[in-house]
Amino acid sequence: MSATRQLTMSISRTKAQDYAEIVLSKPQGTMNVTLSNGATGVSLLFKRKVLTRCHSSSVGRLQAYYMARILGVDLPQPGSSVETTVPGGVLYRAIAVSGLDLRKPWAKMILAQHLDIADMQRGGGSTP
Repeated sequence: MSATRQLTMSISRTKAQDYAEIVLSKPQGTMNVTLSNGATGVSLLFKRKVLTRCHSSSVGRLQAYYMARILGVDLPQPGSSVETTVPGGVLYRAIAVSGLDLRKPWAKMILAQHLDIADMQRGGGSTP
């Protein structure tokens, strides 16, 4: 088992969020991140450390799907990962969506706003 795979399986969501706060508090322009789809869910990594996780529940799978859309990539197949480079604002939005309770009616408005703004920050137009 690779070191990255071990790390994504063993870190708690709370510790990952703590690391994400540290990363986002330091302006860095663009950042290379990895979206990894493992047995217990999808993890977003920066410098091989987990920023956030989406569990393998129905809500978690939706969060992971939209996190990938915000990053401008397809959700990787189980057991795979994808790397991308994104501006800090896009990374912030991807992390925010990973914690959004998509069962709540108000969450759809927030999600749509995150998708539109992330698309603009990546240099695209408006999300359909």
